[in-house]
Amino acid sequence: MKGIILAGGLGSRLYPLTKVTNKHLLPVYNKPMIYYPILTLVEAGVKDIMLVTGGNSAGDFMRLIGNGKELGLKQISYAYQEGEGGIAVALSLAEHFAGGERIVVVLGDNLIEGTIKPFVERYRRQKSGAKIILKKVPDPERFGVPVFSARPRPEKYSGSGLGGKNNKIIRIDEKPKLPQSPYAVIGIYMYDSAVFEIIKTLKPSKRGELEITDVNNAYLKSRNLTYEILEGWWTDAGTFESLSRANNLVAEKIATTDKH
Repeated sequence: MKGIILAGGLGSRLYPLTKVTNKHLLPVYNKPMIYYPILTLVEAGVKDIMLVTGGNSAGDFMRLIGNGKELGLKQISYAYQEGEGGIAVALSLAEHFAGGERIVVVLGDNLIEGTIKPFVERYRRQKSGAKIILKKVPDPERFGVPVFSARPRPEKYSGSGLGGKNNKIIRIDEKPKLPQSPYAVIGIYMYDSAVFEIIKTLKPSKRGELEITDVNNAYLKSRNLTYEILEGWWTDAGTFESLSRANNLVAEKIATTDKH
């Protein structure tokens, strides 16, 4: 299984911090932001990755990461994204790299407290299709939001679903004004090789982008999507508020670890 980290975009919500650098190179406590998704993949046993980036700072990633050996990678490849166009467009650049293998995709500004290793291992045993990861959040309207066949009962979820294996996702709404559940689809996705054919069928959304939510809904339509619930905290770091939160959460995690 191979890993893909998407670290393009202009980071306009973090301007002027991003005036002279890519947002994924900004510090989050004691590491550059981009280190966190790399280490998430390495800890899960995914050590052959491609980093997709763009803009004027693309070369800085190579200067920072090099061949990735210091971070535990076996191999790292780089792809350059011209302009924007959405997560799905960035992912499409990795088709040749994937080479028909399954992939784990992580957005470059996503940080988690725990591990995705059990999820990756279960996905390896999944015959085909995709797997997404959910997290209960206070502001689901900012994200892709799953709509369930029954009312979610998170206190009784299992690895196969919320409130039991029969509580299925029936669709995912992208940034809904009235979210139908308190869960967000976080920026960690697992796909088989069919994902690249799905992307080729997508049409731009109202935002003019190819949406990853449309990819996930395509897998849902074919009844080939599973989901997991992430334990511990999760945050993106694409706004001033979430970047500040990410710094505080990582600092607290390190302080707690040091005490033990």
